[in-house]
Amino acid sequence: EVQLVESGGGLVQPGGSLRLSCAASGFTFGSYDMSWVRQTPGKGPEWVSSINSGGYSTYYADSVKGRFTISRDNAENTLYLQMNSLKPEDTAVYYCTTGDSSTWYRTENYWGQGTQVTVSS
Repeated sequence: EVQLVESGGGLVQPGGSLRLSCAASGFTFGSYDMSWVRQTPGKGPEWVSSINSGGYSTYYADSVKGRFTISRDNAENTLYLQMNSLKPEDTAVYYCTTGDSSTWYRTENYWGQGTQVTVSS
């Protein structure tokens, strides 16, 4: 059974940091490009960042560039998102998914259940 399980979300003050994790199982994680996507109520999903299967190419939305860092550990089948200098507008449910910056939205991709990030004082 394919599973993507996100963790690490929570409540943080503006300017703070969080590290999200996404534990993968049931498929060959190291063969897939991976992405982080976020969604707020009433809005469509927003692509945040992608990393290629080998972990040596990364891509970011302009809204998070310079503040977020995506990484992966293929030996541990885990995807990460280090989020620094968090802003209230980063508040969303964050999902990990297979796919790159141009294919993340496909319904056939594997998706996690999401983890809530709330940035508020």
